[in-house]
Amino acid sequence: MMKSTLIATLALMTLGAPALAAGDAAAGEADFKKCKACHSVIADDGTVIQKGGKIGPNLYGVIGRPVAGTDFKYSAFIKTVGESGLIWDEAELASYVTDPTAWLKDKTGDAKAKSKMAFKLGAGQEDIAAYLASLTAE
Repeated sequence: MMKSTLIATLALMTLGAPALAAGDAAAGEADFKKCKACHSVIADDGTVIQKGGKIGPNLYGVIGRPVAGTDFKYSAFIKTVGESGLIWDEAELASYVTDPTAWLKDKTGDAKAKSKMAFKLGAGQEDIAAYLASLTAE
């Protein structure tokens, strides 16, 4: 009886614990090819880590910086989120790339919010976020 109670308690504790994004940075690096059409990763010193498009902002150092916190022509909707003080972390970035427009609608409370990023990432979001988190100024 005691063993069953302990197991049930542990199971409930596990179910109640928050899910943490546990991405694989190496897999994210390989999957970044999906992002390269619009985004590059260029270090502050000019070192090109991932050559890519300029339609979207440079993603170097994105994890840990404010949303819409670089010199880029962001939409008014994402600027509003940035003005709220939200900082990109792995979980927020993974959520954003899953459905950028839905994320903006949720964060702004504006049903008309729309993202310039039309691409939705159906898998590997946590991996790409972990990869980008690994690319920071040392």
